[in-house]
Amino acid sequence: MGDYKKLKVWEAADTLAVALYRHTKGFPNHELYGLRSQLRRAVVSIPSNLAEGAGRNTDKEFRHFTSIALGSANEVAYQVHLSGRLGYLKPDVVAELEAKAEVIKRMLAALLRKSVG
Repeated sequence: MGDYKKLKVWEAADTLAVALYRHTKGFPNHELYGLRSQLRRAVVSIPSNLAEGAGRNTDKEFRHFTSIALGSANEVAYQVHLSGRLGYLKPDVVAELEAKAEVIKRMLAALLRKSVG
């Protein structure tokens, strides 16, 4: 595949990861190893899997890791939603993060469709 940093979806996922880390700093201490940790691991999984897939030898392997990234993007979207419902994130932050996650999900789905051909 090549250089993962050339993928626009990787850039978007990297930006989302940084934003999410900043916004989860204020989570309650009892969530240190709970939702905050899970959310951070899920968001890091998106660009990480794109990087790993890009470093693999076949298109099939790249699709596999892109698919995992898509699953992680869905996980992040839900966990951001839950964080809002629990009052850990303000509604405007939830809307911003959910919108970014949705863009990433669409980009990943398009990348998967493109890599099948």
